[in-house]
Amino acid sequence: MSARRKKHDEEHVDESWLLPYADMLTLLLALFIILFAMGQVDNTRYESLKSALNDALGGTSILEYSDSLEGDGTSPSDSAAAADESDDQDEDVQQTDSDGNGEDGPSEDLWQLQRELNRFIEEQGLSDRLSTEIGMEGLLITINDNILFDSGSDSLKSGAQDIVFEISDMLATDPPRYIQISGHTDDRPINTPQFQSNWTLSIARAENVLGFFLENDRLKPSQFVVAGHGEYKPIESNETEDGRQKNRRVEILILPFNVEREQLEAEYTD
Repeated sequence: MSARRKKHDEEHVDESWLLPYADMLTLLLALFIILFAMGQVDNTRYESLKSALNDALGGTSILEYSDSLEGDGTSPSDSAAAADESDDQDEDVQQTDSDGNGEDGPSEDLWQLQRELNRFIEEQGLSDRLSTEIGMEGLLITINDNILFDSGSDSLKSGAQDIVFEISDMLATDPPRYIQISGHTDDRPINTPQFQSNWTLSIARAENVLGFFLENDRLKPSQFVVAGHGEYKPIESNETEDGRQKNRRVEILILPFNVEREQLEAEYTD
């Protein structure tokens, strides 16, 4: 009798492990369903699901953990490294811009040219009548009208001719530069047999400056554009004599080498 009972006990295997195993499979199935559903629902439904799971589990759910990982597919250490690399690149860009070597900003050759012009201006004592400024378009040289022309005239003064010749030597480079010469006046009307308006006067003055530039054999007409703006682009108020004097000016805009480069090189070699 005891032998039969012992044999019967051996044949009866303990299957209590099946319960936690089944629970684990159920949880895994639920997890996969949730992960699948995450790609199918909109953000509103996703937030509702996450909130419901948080309430049910009494804390942080697997969904919140997955949120921190799914962004760009990188680990926290990778994200930190990427951020550091981005900061370094930003610093390099800022340094490049401050040096004038950036792709979108003025090039170093324009900064060098400005230094040469400023040195010439200081040596000649012309700082109150001739100035330079670098902007996104290029290097702007502003020459006050009173050192170039007499009132109502488009003929350069003898002393002004030397200044224009000096500037032309600095602008004669290889490859050639693209240069715009613009004449400006104040708003006082003019009507003479030679000039019927400030517009015609400003154009004539710009053309005469160009004529002296072209006496330099290293400068070609294809490098230049001439414009006259008359009184319509003032930099100061015309209500005062000082303002009117500043508005009577000739501007020379020197563009970087990369502007119209192909066209200018083709014309230069013809």
